[in-house]
Amino acid sequence: MGNERVFAMKLSKNYPLLVQKAERKNRTKGEVDQLVFWLTGYDAEGLARQLERDVDYGTFFREAPRMNPEAACIKGTVCGVKVESIGDPLMQQVRWLDKLVDELAKGKPVETILHR
Repeated sequence: MGNERVFAMKLSKNYPLLVQKAERKNRTKGEVDQLVFWLTGYDAEGLARQLERDVDYGTFFREAPRMNPEAACIKGTVCGVKVESIGDPLMQQVRWLDKLVDELAKGKPVETILHR
């Protein structure tokens, strides 16, 4: 899937998929939210506002209050691509979130995921 198609996906469609992925592995929406908040600087109100506005994924990340500078430490593979080698900064942010949720779904505690 091309970058522009990923950026055009609605947050209101993708966010529930991230939550479902975690919940299938007995994790919670609250844990997914912790990861979202840590990465993007959104809080519960900010996330809810973006969902209500029905923004696309690109807008969600471009309007993030504060991308966590520690996110650059996120390493690993998502969809067969090493997140640390992604050239497009916006796509890298998208894949960072995917990687965090992947780690959560694999059973890692949130504290371990966020303390890189």
